[in-house]
Amino acid sequence: MAQMSAAVFNSSLQYRTDYPIPEMKAGWARIAVKQAGICKTDMEIMKGYLGFTGVLGHEFVGIVDQCDHPEWIGRRVVGEINAACGICDFCKRGLGRHCPNRTTLGIDRHDGCMADYCMLPIANLLPVPDDISDDRATLIEPLAAACEILEQMTLTGDERVIVLGDGRLGILCTWALSTVLPEVTLIGRHPEKLAIADWRETRIATTPDGILPDADIVVEATGSGQGIVTAMSLCRPRGTIVLKSTVALQGNVNLSPIVIHELTILGSRCGRFADAITMIKAFPDMPLERLITGRYPLSRVAEAFEQAARKDAIKVLLEIRN
Repeated sequence: MAQMSAAVFNSSLQYRTDYPIPEMKAGWARIAVKQAGICKTDMEIMKGYLGFTGVLGHEFVGIVDQCDHPEWIGRRVVGEINAACGICDFCKRGLGRHCPNRTTLGIDRHDGCMADYCMLPIANLLPVPDDISDDRATLIEPLAAACEILEQMTLTGDERVIVLGDGRLGILCTWALSTVLPEVTLIGRHPEKLAIADWRETRIATTPDGILPDADIVVEATGSGQGIVTAMSLCRPRGTIVLKSTVALQGNVNLSPIVIHELTILGSRCGRFADAITMIKAFPDMPLERLITGRYPLSRVAEAFEQAARKDAIKVLLEIRN
């Protein structure tokens, strides 16, 4: 059996050169991965999230190597990470990312992209325009998650928004919202990350102190279970809190302000890659490359994860092939 190099999690992180190359199947494409990104979800998996074992990774850009649709072979692509069944009610409504039968690349019963090759249904693939670099293409998946807010909410253009959290997702949510709203404030705790986030008319703060409360929308992207407490304190009555963090609440949290102030809580997860590509094309000055704080070959994946876990890291990339 043909073998490949891969970053595999099975109780511990392993770099292997003897992992089986995925076998072809009808309607799917095998992708030669060029570059992959390390996400907070990958690090949570290494703590036991979803009980996943196998090849890590879901952020990538690559070249279609094999499939039964020859027009795709040789094309540079990114791919939606949820492999849906295509026949359930959610799939019929265009919500395959909520398909109860889905598997998820590098997250749920589906080997990921931190390897020489990965597999996705052809229906999940999107060609990458020639004027979008590999670095920017690798960030399409997290940018799509930020764009999801714009799909879920109908905005008038007058809303005042506060984003909590200066990690990759918080910064991307700030930038995405800044393309349609005049007043977006990002609150974080790391001055070096907040400096990276400076784009358009973004307002920056290191503490909620001095920030005018009663925001129409508060986006919680701190990665902390306590972030919702701050969000509740900053959101106006009948405002909306958008939850981006997938961290469980820690300790006793008083949720009564949600009832008292009649707040709307909106969970927001994966977004459409096409929306992210459209945004990158429309805003070529969006400084996505600033988010990249490290690069490593796949063989040094352990070092890459060590850097990704540092407080000053935003996005660490694995360079798999030129």
